[in-house]
Amino acid sequence: MSGRTRLYRDGKLVAEDFPPTEVASRLDQTEHSFAWLDLCRPSPQEIALLTEEFGMHPLAVEDAVQQAQRAKLDRYDSHLFLNTYMAQMHPDGGLRTSEVAAFINQRVLITVRYDERFDVNQLLIRWDENADLARYGVAFLIYGLVDALVDGHFESVQQLDQSLVELQSAMFRPHSETYTQLQERTFQGRRSLVRLRQVALPMREVINSMMRPTMHLVSPPMLPYFQDVYDHVLRVIEWTESLRDLNNAMLETNLMLQNNTLNLTVKQVTSWAAIIAVPTAITGFFGQNVAFPWNHTIIEFVVSTVVTIAIAVALFVIFKRRRWL
Repeated sequence: MSGRTRLYRDGKLVAEDFPPTEVASRLDQTEHSFAWLDLCRPSPQEIALLTEEFGMHPLAVEDAVQQAQRAKLDRYDSHLFLNTYMAQMHPDGGLRTSEVAAFINQRVLITVRYDERFDVNQLLIRWDENADLARYGVAFLIYGLVDALVDGHFESVQQLDQSLVELQSAMFRPHSETYTQLQERTFQGRRSLVRLRQVALPMREVINSMMRPTMHLVSPPMLPYFQDVYDHVLRVIEWTESLRDLNNAMLETNLMLQNNTLNLTVKQVTSWAAIIAVPTAITGFFGQNVAFPWNHTIIEFVVSTVVTIAIAVALFVIFKRRRWL
């Protein structure tokens, strides 16, 4: 049985990376202490540990095992169950998410993951940078966790914003990308925005619930830190809303640009067709054929040629001035 662990006592880190089976016993032996346990791809024995050693509610454990739950904060008699998502932009422009579940009581935070996308080492660094907050107990661990997750949402929406700006520029650069490529990138951005909104929007209620006095989770000194996370959540939600509107406008603009290009092409083809029709009409009027001018006079040939060229040039000048060519 493996898992990352940490034990804090009197606001200081006193042990880490000890066996998960020792977490409950160490908490029982030491007062004024709290611990963190991380289970990545938990085995059935580790899942059983949640109910047998820590008394977690079977329904909460079931939610953690089944995965694909919405972001939420459920309250049980002895603990809270948090389900949320890590978000990260992939180099190909798509959004990748990873579910992170957490069991919370007054003395322990247990995180459950089923992949390595969520970087636990970065979470440890965040806790170490704010070690002075460890005196406030488990709320310190929860703050580091939700702050890291929401920062990931914020970075993702920033990158999506930048990619949409680049896409806007590409739309107005002739021949930079094909219509299909632009449409594909636009729809991919829309898909990423929808997914990011799905994981970020419920976090508003999650963080708000954590700060409620009835939860007995966040002490007054920690409230400003959770309020800061709440503000970041609101910014992410508002940003995704504005980017979604921008994305819709880009789709409409791209269609308009394609229609304008099509209209211009039709004008050009029609204009050239009109110019080409001139010699056809004149030679047909004069009855010219391949044997001409040997079967007719030179004057007839000169007149028809001059008229043909003059009308063709005149049409070309007119179409050029009207920007049809």
